[in-house]
Amino acid sequence: MQRRTFAQASLVALAAPALAFAEALEKPKLTLAVGGKNLLYYLPLTIAESLGYFKSEGLDVTIVDFAGGSQALRAVVGGSADVVSGAFEHTLNMQAKGVKLRAFVLQGRAPQIVLGVNPKTMPSFKTVTDLKGKKIGVTAPGSSTNVMANFVLAKAGLKPSDVSIIGVGAGNGAVAAMRSGQIDAISNLDPVITLLQRSGDLKIVSDTRIVAEAEKVFGGPMPAGCLYAPQVFIDKNPQTTQALANAIVRADKWIQAAGPADIIKAVPETYLLGDRAVYIDAFLACKNALSPDGTIPDAGAPTAARALQSIDDSLKSVKFDFAAAYTNEFVKKAQAKLAKA
Repeated sequence: MQRRTFAQASLVALAAPALAFAEALEKPKLTLAVGGKNLLYYLPLTIAESLGYFKSEGLDVTIVDFAGGSQALRAVVGGSADVVSGAFEHTLNMQAKGVKLRAFVLQGRAPQIVLGVNPKTMPSFKTVTDLKGKKIGVTAPGSSTNVMANFVLAKAGLKPSDVSIIGVGAGNGAVAAMRSGQIDAISNLDPVITLLQRSGDLKIVSDTRIVAEAEKVFGGPMPAGCLYAPQVFIDKNPQTTQALANAIVRADKWIQAAGPADIIKAVPETYLLGDRAVYIDAFLACKNALSPDGTIPDAGAPTAARALQSIDDSLKSVKFDFAAAYTNEFVKKAQAKLAKA
């Protein structure tokens, strides 16, 4: 009887921190939208989920996966999701349309997007101008992979209308589209890119998995995957926003200390695309491009704005409010919390 009483008391003690979190959080149960969760671009999100970091913050997060970031963005704007794990530049793009979104923790410090051509359909490829009139596969039209493709095209003097953009997703569908010759080029991420590279089905043109190359391409630090939400959500739910930031910063730091074997154990088997060795290579190629601590660089918003303005004439006269596009306040508190732990 005494043992049973002790066991019950222990369970109550273990549950107490979680209950305290749940009481402090304004919205412990929420929906998070993402476009291509299997991508290494979103690895911190997967780690925060699989290692229980959201749960330890008292959060019950339902993650809804879409084919691309533009669809995840539509979910939060339409009200079917509370928060997005997506590309930073969407906060600026939507600001120009009068929609107030704000990034509050970083997952990637470089886009990790690779633009490459299909050696089968373009064996004589020499320069980006050769892509005129060709089909380029992206995760989803309007997503960050589309923005990257448009940006590289613009630097070569081509307009978005000079090519055909086709949504191919972020998994086996993208690989199949490339191998079957349905597309002439692809703008996508790992593990798709490494899988195509290893099988000889991709010739790389621009690789922003390399931080230095990303900064050279975009002319400065280009923040990538982040958590962003409507400013109204952040204002109403500061403790919930803080809990999300805590979980992602913890995941960011765990990834930097992790080895390939740790990553393989932590991600779902389906993310490996049938080849663990490919996924490990992909992780090693992307690791440095992932954020080490969740901080959004101050020069990042101006860099993203320049990229958007170079490919969208309607944005050229827009005066962006960079301070309204992101905040590091939640990240600073998350880092302080981890330092004390």
